[in-house]
Amino acid sequence: MTTPAPASVRQRAIAHAGWETRLLLRNGEQLLLTIVIPVGILLGLTMTDVLVQQSGPDRIPRAIATVLAVSVISSAFTSLAIATGFERRSGALRFLGTTPLTRTELLVGKFCATAAVTALSSAVVCVVAVLIGWRPSASALWAVPVLILGTAAFAAWGMALAGLLRAEAVLAVANGLFLFLIMFGGVIIPAASLPGPMSVVADLLPSGALVTGLTDSLVDGQMPSGLAVIVLIVWLASGALVSSRTFRWS
Repeated sequence: MTTPAPASVRQRAIAHAGWETRLLLRNGEQLLLTIVIPVGILLGLTMTDVLVQQSGPDRIPRAIATVLAVSVISSAFTSLAIATGFERRSGALRFLGTTPLTRTELLVGKFCATAAVTALSSAVVCVVAVLIGWRPSASALWAVPVLILGTAAFAAWGMALAGLLRAEAVLAVANGLFLFLIMFGGVIIPAASLPGPMSVVADLLPSGALVTGLTDSLVDGQMPSGLAVIVLIVWLASGALVSSRTFRWS
């Protein structure tokens, strides 16, 4: 057996990423989760006093940080894990396993598709924020690498979860973790406002690190903190290791 040329490997990964992206964009439920709902949350947070920490002059950038974090967790973790888990149960992944597509290429393709949809969602949220009065500074560009790291970290663990559990278990665990992370992972309630050790734990979760990095760039106008970046990298590396070793076609 001959080893495929690197170009053909890249082409397969890119082709699969394009196919996955088209599937996501054709899915009305996915578009609702990644675009419509984040925009609705943004408008709700900026036009009401639902959350105390999102009042005052920093209302819009703080709301953007919260909304982008929720969007990343929803798209790159919850939706990806559930969709992949049910694809595995239905036999769709087993069919892909009969093609030249390797497991690594499948994982790369799914990540790229998720990243593309997350980027679209983030762009729409930012455009709406500008329309309602947000005026970003140059430091807001630091949010881009934070979003990339956060998306990669959550996608890695989403694929790991989809490969480890049965589809029904993935559905329950992914939704449960989503609710836990947005409520107690430093997203809706800032880590500093959580009681006792929960504050420290939230800072070490990927959700808390993501919000911290986004807040640093969007609200405080500075580079993301080193701790937030390190936490995201550690979660990304560990998730990639687990998913690459445990993911199964069926």
